[in-house]
Amino acid sequence: MQQLVFVSEGEVRWQDAPDPRIEGPGEALVRPVAVACCDLDVAVAQGRAPLPPPYRLGHEGVAEVIAVGEDVDTVGPGDRVIVPFQISCGSCRACRRGQTESCQSVPERSMYGLGPIAGLDGGGFMSDVVRVPYADAMLVALPPGVDPATLASASDNVPDAWRCIGPYEDELAALPESDRRVLVMGGLSIGLYAVGIAAALGARVEYLDADPRRCAVAERFGARVTEGHEVPRGTDPYPVVVNTSADEQRLRSALALTWPGGVCTDTGIYYRNNVELPLLAMYSTGVRFVTGRVAARAALPAVLALVVDGRFDPGIVAQESVAWDAAEEVWQQMTGKTVYTRS
Repeated sequence: MQQLVFVSEGEVRWQDAPDPRIEGPGEALVRPVAVACCDLDVAVAQGRAPLPPPYRLGHEGVAEVIAVGEDVDTVGPGDRVIVPFQISCGSCRACRRGQTESCQSVPERSMYGLGPIAGLDGGGFMSDVVRVPYADAMLVALPPGVDPATLASASDNVPDAWRCIGPYEDELAALPESDRRVLVMGGLSIGLYAVGIAAALGARVEYLDADPRRCAVAERFGARVTEGHEVPRGTDPYPVVVNTSADEQRLRSALALTWPGGVCTDTGIYYRNNVELPLLAMYSTGVRFVTGRVAARAALPAVLALVVDGRFDPGIVAQESVAWDAAEEVWQQMTGKTVYTRS
């Protein structure tokens, strides 16, 4: 088979590799049909994230099942499925309580498409065939009638956005309508997905970003947009604030804009281990700060419910759709959400 590999700085290349095979009764083999770049993939392509080559690319996607082990009973050949980027067994203590990002049956950070930081590298979705070790636990059926490209990012970035908003749905709903406000400080696709999910859950969303194209997408989701990185002076604080910029100064602004007892969620990866937080102010106001890796598999049912109900269309976030065979030329040039498709 062929797989797309980040071989050196500025270069990706299709390479031949042995065909994966089923190695256990609970496994499946899948053929990716729609693969999206993650925000981290874009950061690596632009030299903003320290993931050194070589490694196999792709960890967001929808695939077609081509073979299953004898114990697999939830999917079969021909089924279209979403493949979470994290490898999880579904039955260990962590998985049973919804922490599928911390499965105890595999090494920490076992996942696809991010080899340099993976405890167990599952390979990349930009491949002809991918092996899924816990098929019944991991694979989620693509809803009928939904284009695979629409949910190509449901493996990672879409659930990552959901965890910024979804857990606080009841908390927001209990507020007076005028206070059901969410501020999203944008950066690449996760912020846009967060806008769409917050709007789908009935919040009044305000979006802050200097990128005109992303601002336009946020407006399509119904957000009130401020172009730039500064919230207008005198802005009332928010019960829920989401920072997806991975910028330390904007993180501090996000915390300052969270009202007493509110929640500020940050999706950024801060590679320097010395980010300063205003802990005294956070203590004084009771602001809750949430960071960490998303439990992608656990969040998928809630995400898909919004899509099936017609309340949330993640497909409008994609900046570009590209033919599979063009990936070698396009991957290193990406500036936003890009989806690679094949029949």
